[in-house]
Amino acid sequence: MRKQLNDKLSKKILILCDMFPPAFAPRMGYLCKYMKQSGWEPVVVTEYIDEHTFDFLKGICEVTYVNFYPVKNKLLKKLLWIATVTADYLFSYKERKMVKVASGIVQKGDFGTVLCSTYRTFPLPAAFTVADRFNLPLVADHRDIIEQYAGKEYIANKCRVFPWADRMLTELFTRKLLSERNKVLPKVDCITTVSTWHVDLLRRYNPNVKLIYNGYDPELFYPDHTPTKEFSLTYTGRMLSFAIRDPRPLFEAILRLHTEGIITPDLFRVKWYMDKHSEQMVADEADLYGLWDYMDFYPYVEASMIPAILNKSSILLQLANLASSNGPKGIMTTKLFEAMAVEKPMLCVRSDEACLEAAIREANAGGSARNADEAYDFIKYYYTQWKANGYTSVEVRKEVLKKYSRKEQALQYMELFTELQQQRINNG
Repeated sequence: MRKQLNDKLSKKILILCDMFPPAFAPRMGYLCKYMKQSGWEPVVVTEYIDEHTFDFLKGICEVTYVNFYPVKNKLLKKLLWIATVTADYLFSYKERKMVKVASGIVQKGDFGTVLCSTYRTFPLPAAFTVADRFNLPLVADHRDIIEQYAGKEYIANKCRVFPWADRMLTELFTRKLLSERNKVLPKVDCITTVSTWHVDLLRRYNPNVKLIYNGYDPELFYPDHTPTKEFSLTYTGRMLSFAIRDPRPLFEAILRLHTEGIITPDLFRVKWYMDKHSEQMVADEADLYGLWDYMDFYPYVEASMIPAILNKSSILLQLANLASSNGPKGIMTTKLFEAMAVEKPMLCVRSDEACLEAAIREANAGGSARNADEAYDFIKYYYTQWKANGYTSVEVRKEVLKKYSRKEQALQYMELFTELQQQRINNG
């Protein structure tokens, strides 16, 4: 009987997601990498996005890219974007297109499960339609959700001519996103998400919620404690708003270290790897504190270069803010776990006093500063360590670190897919 059951199980998984390598959002890329290594067959349908941050994960599995804006002319592309957004709002155009493409793929192969990964809603309704049409279990993976943000940071494009129009359109768009998501969530077989806060919130819609953290690739991220000629604090990532990530307590601490003569710009650097909009936000704030001479700005780099950058750093920054009803909630990004893996001291500032602080404490990976004084003490301690040894390090708890491995997390997903298929077969 068990053999007959196993014969009916399929290791071919359809993944619908809003973005996939070489674009950003590496969670699904790393999942596919380790599924393939374990003999599974992930097949991806995703929107085409002209971004190449994760080129090294390209080609790891079969991917169909749906290009909603197949023109190069900037004006035509903008007009097509406006038309697509309008059609999508009125008629769910993008979801319908994804259903058509994904259905054609499912008809050609023996798929066992559908997985949808998203940060707002798209393409969850499409994934539900496909799973329902072909009687397949559906897993809804939420990397981020609208409720976690302090404001409207989840809206990438805004109307900057008429603020009243921006507010009205944002409200309408948000209502539609939440309405479509919340109609589907009670009907999915399982929800996966990235923090305990996300688990608690999403259980309002479906009791079957599983925590699978973001993580690090153990084949790429491991410690290399090489002495450096300068002490550097490094941040890699975006600055959506100071309400979510507030660097000001950090700047207050650095200013105090400078004023007391403990640090000088020739040996102490703060390195930022970010987009131009984020750079402008940080640069303006650093200038207000008179710290421009300590700042180094770099553009985004290809993700395969990040391990070397982290290992050459002295302190790895996690910018955050206090978790509250009006603040950020449950945000635990990939760079948190990659910093743990290289065993460099991590400084979370300002502490969220919630998920981030707890994870850093549990792993013994660094500190979470609730104010500028705590940031000052942390930086001063590791600056002294660097002057003595030429590098910095922390003894991360290996048993904690292991659960954040992308390889271990892929095993969690594969076990979940197997369990759901068995349940579907048992229920007839």
